[in-house]
Amino acid sequence: MVLLALMQANAAVLDVKANCAAVGDAAREASAAGAQLLLTPELFPVGYAPLRLRSAFDPATLPALREVLAGIARRHSIALVYSLPVVTPAGEWHISATLVDASGHELLSYDKVHLFGPEERAAFAPAAAAPRVVEFQGLKTALAICYDIEFPEPARAAAVRGAELLLVPTALAGGFEAVPQVLVRARAMENQLTVAYANHTGAEEGCDFRGGSIVAGPDGTVLAVAGHGTELLFAELGADVHAVADRPHDADDAVAYLRDRRPDLYRSWGI
Repeated sequence: MVLLALMQANAAVLDVKANCAAVGDAAREASAAGAQLLLTPELFPVGYAPLRLRSAFDPATLPALREVLAGIARRHSIALVYSLPVVTPAGEWHISATLVDASGHELLSYDKVHLFGPEERAAFAPAAAAPRVVEFQGLKTALAICYDIEFPEPARAAAVRGAELLLVPTALAGGFEAVPQVLVRARAMENQLTVAYANHTGAEEGCDFRGGSIVAGPDGTVLAVAGHGTELLFAELGADVHAVADRPHDADDAVAYLRDRRPDLYRSWGI
């Protein structure tokens, strides 16, 4: 059994100290409750404001900021997923997510493939690498970020690589409630993995975030869902989190979407 915690909170744009303090408070509370991992929202340590980040955030501070976040994981003995800007060797700015273990060691990173809206596209470049999968607490785990989950391909790419748990920091504004309520559950069900989706709440640089963080199980069942305000959400992941496709085929099996797909046929369709 793995106890997963999702941080849903309001970030202060470019107030890194305050935001990291909030992450530290959530990590302390989550660890005290027995959680093995804390998932935080997209760009939370710096606040969600793509154009301001690009004009005012100093990427030279990123190594120190990563060490602060790793220190939070170590101090509270809890694994942590955080999201930050990253600058590639070619000078492109990406939106990234990183999983560190309870000792603060990096296990996994991922850069956002699908950018949402004109501000993100003006401030950042889209990445191209597929999600990677690592073992965490006995679960094959992958990362995606926000808008990525609204496309079938990133979650499917993680699933065919064996992922059983997909962790998704997000910054979803009000008016798009169908994303957590419909698409997150669909991605979980069609790929037979657990999807955890952690959102901001409150106003940040003109964005009105309304929470709704969610954890959906591999059959699409809602394991936990948050309201609109600041909240630390918990979900217990049991034996049913393991991929349905790995189970023996018998009459009691769930519908095995991964096993029954026909990729060669789809390629002949041009998709």
